[in-house]
Order: sequence, then structure tokens, then C-alpha cells
Amino acid sequence: MMATKLGGEGLVKELCNGFELLMDKEKGVITLESLRSNAAAVLGIEDMKEDELVSMMREGDIDGDGYLSQMEFCVLMFRLSPELMEESWFLIEQALQNHDDELVSNNNKNKNKNNSNSSIS
Repeated sequence: MMATKLGGEGLVKELCNGFELLMDKEKGVITLESLRSNAAAVLGIEDMKEDELVSMMREGDIDGDGYLSQMEFCVLMFRLSPELMEESWFLIEQALQNHDDELVSNNNKNKNKNNSNSSIS
């Protein structure tokens, strides 16, 4: 529902905003410490235990550097929210269809342009 309401670009913007609220401003990534200190305020999770925070970091840390990059954070959010994942597939399909429609439209314009140029010659 959130993805549908926001649309593709809005969803990406929201995820980026969430990342920025959780990240360590100096390092530009989410660290265990920045997650610990910002989780209550940003995520509304006040009783999150240390092992849950560590587990969340491990689950999202794809490259194993101990931090969450913006991409890792976004992937983690999709994995933790199956509903968000389902909705995002709809948005991706819609964006691909729009892209295909745009390609067809541009192709038709180019054909028409080429046809009018060849009739001039």
C-alpha cells in the first residue's frame, strides 16, 4: 500500500530519507552505533534489544564490511517487508511498460521522420 501511494520515485525517496536518518553522518553509512542511537526515533522501536540490532545489521550487510550502505539498507527494507516487495514489483512492471511504450513511440517518430526525409529526396 505504501509503495502504491508513493509511486516508484516517492518510494525511493522515502527509503533514502530513512537511510539518512539512520546513518552515521561522518561515515555516510549505517553503523551499529548509529542504528542503536537512532532506531527508537526513526523506526519507532524503543525496546529493540542489542542482539536484534546486531542481527539486523548482519542480515543487511551484504559485503560484510560491518556497515549498511544505502543500497544494502534498501535491499534489507524490501526483504523485511514482503508487502513492500510485492507492491514494488507492480511499480517496476509499470515503469518497464512505460519505458517500452516510450521506445515504441520514439521508434514511430523516427520512422515517420525518415519516411518524410526519403520522400523529399
